[in-house]
Amino acid sequence: MTILVTGAGGQLGSELAARLGRRATAYDRDLLDITEAIEVVMLLDHEDEDDSIEAVVNCAAYTHVDAAETSAEQCFRVNADAVETLARTCAARDIPLVQISTDYVFGGDRGRTTPYTEDDSPAPVNVYGESKLAGERFAASCPKHLVVRTCGLYAAPRAFQQVTNFAQTMLRLGRERNAVRVVADQVCSPTYVPHLAAAVLFLLEREAWGTYHVVDRGAVSWCEFAVELFRQAGVNTRVEAITTQEYAKTKEPIAPRPKYSVLDTTIYARLGGPGLPTWREGIAAYLAALTRDSASS
Repeated sequence: MTILVTGAGGQLGSELAARLGRRATAYDRDLLDITEAIEVVMLLDHEDEDDSIEAVVNCAAYTHVDAAETSAEQCFRVNADAVETLARTCAARDIPLVQISTDYVFGGDRGRTTPYTEDDSPAPVNVYGESKLAGERFAASCPKHLVVRTCGLYAAPRAFQQVTNFAQTMLRLGRERNAVRVVADQVCSPTYVPHLAAAVLFLLEREAWGTYHVVDRGAVSWCEFAVELFRQAGVNTRVEAITTQEYAKTKEPIAPRPKYSVLDTTIYARLGGPGLPTWREGIAAYLAALTRDSASS
């Protein structure tokens, strides 16, 4: 039996594949295009008794939030239409489906100041969030499904990866500049990938079908996150707080973002799975991983 991991070239997919080891059949974008329905159906029809698929974890996604505003069709093709194919195919074969989603399904209630629960009504403010919400709803049509919403993923890159994340970008800029400008009016719960991966595998093994919020504990702006990252890393670069509106003036047109998208993890915590550390502990673990990787290279 094997667990099929799509999007295995990304941060979460590669972490899950590493944790599963020989139990995983991992496909990156070059090996499997999940928008090709025929490829997906043929793959899930694999009937080798010794290597049959026991679950699918879909980590593949279109994540270019700004570009999605002008490439909605492509974004929905990956984040929604492909998930519909996965859900329909998994349901017909009684295969559980795990769909990774995002805090960006929320944000429409602009005055929000308390964490979102799984029972709150989604209200995305950009095309990316709309596409992920559509994907969630397709995933939920599979009787054995998990929808796991998370936020701001970051991890130490593996040797073969070219992915970037906020923490990695900040450390690079911190080495290059005397000061960096970071938005202070978007509050969320950035999450260290290994913490999420452990929770996803727990939920899958538990067969706890449904929707869950899984993020590192606490609420923080991206500006505050950068300040703490630099503090723990011993980087002396100054962090200047700016608004999203000010940031937008220096970039190509950017997508709207939620002002507040903190997720409540109470329902997950009640199941007794691997604990979710704080976002500060996530930073510490991330920096420790970078140090280990540097020492072993």
